Amino acid sequence: MSIVTFYRGDPKNAPKTTQGAHLGANAIITCKGKLLLEKRRDSDIWGLIGGGCKKYETGREAIARETYEELGVRINKERFRKLAVYDDPGRIAAYRDGSVWRMVIVVYGLEFDEEPQMRISSESKELRFFSREEIKDIEIAVTHEDIVEDWFVNRE
Repeated sequence: MSIVTFYRGDPKNAPKTTQGAHLGANAIITCKGKLLLEKRRDSDIWGLIGGGCKKYETGREAIARETYEELGVRINKERFRKLAVYDDPGRIAAYRDGSVWRMVIVVYGLEFDEEPQMRISSESKELRFFSREEIKDIEIAVTHEDIVEDWFVNRE
């Protein structure tokens, strides 16, 4: 059973939030035109690298920390460039413990010239760079689908 279920723009099926808005930082990490995704252990679907900001953390600090935690790669926070903020109120994460959050996601970009040496964390099952064609064959967290699509559309 999944630890978390994601909803986006689905008021009929999404549960009502039990917590305030949650600030998250996610990364569009690319190498040679391909996008890095992780197969999440908590839901068995693919998603962007990232996670929630801690109480006294900036978005850049959070994404630098999350990148290290999830990939084992240390990146100076200044290398991440802010790309967009996704704040639509229908972006919901419902956890098995009963907590339901509205997610506000700040998206940062980072490009590698060569694929970095990465390690899979306890949060992930797999890490992989995908082309736009390859992404069509996988399930992506609904809260990340539009972010991924926007990135591919904006680079064409």
